[in-house]
Amino acid sequence: MFISFEGIEGAGKSTAQRLVADFLQARGHDPLLTREPGGCSLGRNLRSILLDARLSRLSGRAELYLFLADRAQHVAEVIRPALDAGQTVLCDRFTDSTLAYQGYGRGLDTEYLRNANETATGGLTPELTLLLDLPVADGLSRAGRRNREEGTVISEGRFDSESLDFHERVRRGYLALADEEPQRFAVIDATEPPEDVAMQCLSAVEAALGRRGRGLE
Repeated sequence: MFISFEGIEGAGKSTAQRLVADFLQARGHDPLLTREPGGCSLGRNLRSILLDARLSRLSGRAELYLFLADRAQHVAEVIRPALDAGQTVLCDRFTDSTLAYQGYGRGLDTEYLRNANETATGGLTPELTLLLDLPVADGLSRAGRRNREEGTVISEGRFDSESLDFHERVRRGYLALADEEPQRFAVIDATEPPEDVAMQCLSAVEAALGRRGRGLE
């Protein structure tokens, strides 16, 4: 099974990913945790470019193609081999990030982006997408605090430094995508306490696995 985690900056995707992995592992599954950018050898190099706050002049199209290059290699090197081996893949960001950030955020044509994603992934789509949703101001506050604590304000702060309007467009884009595909998306209220967010995520995962005829007992 392929599960993606999406949301604005500071939504709690990485935390949710680890909780879901622990939940699955405790029940005999073999989850693989990965992320974009940075889930493969090429992506680790591209991540340092894409997220560096000093590269504020990177054009929207250059940004797009760097993300797509990472994704194409990520699918070929990591995701498809893991799925073929029967693992459950948990990915922090995937194709929906491109639609939300480069489409709704940057204003690039979403149909063009869908086609580009299709080419980069060979048609691979998550079976479940957990969209952690919260107000932009809350997410940016969390992201800023995390980056200060980890010393990554410059090295991973390029998107955090975008305008509030940009992040609002991204959030609206995510919610529009969820409305378009309610069978795939589970919208998680990330303003709730951590234990409640965790329960929302785990309930969505359990329901998705149940639909596949694979209970967690």
